[in-house]
Amino acid sequence: MKRLLDKLENQITQGLFSYSIVVADNDYKETGRQVVSEFSGTSSIPIIYCVEPEQNFALARNKALENAKGDFIAFIDDDEIPVKDWLCNLFKTCNGYGVDGVLGPVKPYFEHKAPQWVIKGKFFERPTHNTGYTMSWPETRTGNVLFRREILNGINHAFRSEFATGSEDVDFFRRMMGKGRTFVWCNNAVVYELVPPLRCKRSYQIKLALLRGGNSLKHREGRVRNLVKSFIAIPVYGFALPFLFVAGDHHFMKYLIKFFDHTGRLLALLGINPVKKRDF
Repeated sequence: MKRLLDKLENQITQGLFSYSIVVADNDYKETGRQVVSEFSGTSSIPIIYCVEPEQNFALARNKALENAKGDFIAFIDDDEIPVKDWLCNLFKTCNGYGVDGVLGPVKPYFEHKAPQWVIKGKFFERPTHNTGYTMSWPETRTGNVLFRREILNGINHAFRSEFATGSEDVDFFRRMMGKGRTFVWCNNAVVYELVPPLRCKRSYQIKLALLRGGNSLKHREGRVRNLVKSFIAIPVYGFALPFLFVAGDHHFMKYLIKFFDHTGRLLALLGINPVKKRDF
């Protein structure tokens, strides 16, 4: 978190806006308090520290919103590092296109050398677009976003607590777009996600796929269509996996993860949640 706070302190504004920082600690032990206290003692940027003791991504984001001030709100995860003009680029794009919010790219930064199957398979690389591209809700996330505070008017809890372990951000954007809100892409508002060795383990990726698949069933839109896809995909991928292993480890892992994505969805349909908590 210290690296993130240091980068946030030095954001370029070009005199267009002022900003403050809210840290929402989703840990009842308040492990982030000391870091924030040390930062606030030397920084000129106002900072608020708040705690959401229940382990729940949606509740943590709502806690941050409760303490946020200003006409715009930006989200960035604590394992991400922004470029100097990150916030300024988001702000100028939002105003320049006259939209409700802007998302930007999250690029991987490996703390240690990653396995070849991770690099070849591009497992941590995400799609990018030209600036001004209009986003669809399945493409969205809150790891790098700025939006106008006014879109929250009349909403008590922006993020729904049933999405405790993930997908709370996609659900948020889906509902916002359903209300006619528009979000675009800013390709030069870059943040780098720190990727520790744990996330490059096969077991981590499989658990994440099971969790992601289960959470996907909570989205009402396209639910039946996605279930049909999973019923078809599981036997197809299951048959293909031995051949993909021969084709290359990165091909094998790519479709093994897809297999467990679909498996997690069908298990959730049966009320089975093999991965109940995001503690890995």
